Amino acid sequence: MRAFREAVEALDLDAAEALLAPDVVFTSPVVFKPYTGKPITAAILRAVSGVFEDFRYVREINDVNGRDHALVFTARVGDRELNGCDFIHVDENGLIDELTVMVRPLSAAQALAAAMGAQFERITEDTRARSM
Repeated sequence: MRAFREAVEALDLDAAEALLAPDVVFTSPVVFKPYTGKPITAAILRAVSGVFEDFRYVREINDVNGRDHALVFTARVGDRELNGCDFIHVDENGLIDELTVMVRPLSAAQALAAAMGAQFERITEDTRARSM
């Protein structure tokens, strides 16, 4: 999805949030249970933008019907290089209703889990503020 990619690459997180459906489901690469809702998903996106270093999308894959997309990326968390993919599904209004992130290798996923865990309080506060 070009608009989401451009927003993330520009660190325009307000624009990225505007592309999320109210009931978006975010599936994390390091947490078993998905998160549901725009406020929590936006808060996670904001937090991860501060955790990832040298983030860049390297490939975009789209289906012929235009509802499913894959954005392949590279980044670094501390001294761990990682490869990942954002799997995006859009609803009939063109808003993101599913966002699934996968990363590899395991050591990078573990570094991401630790770094995001340290952000949990901020994510919770951001979610509350966006829900009001």
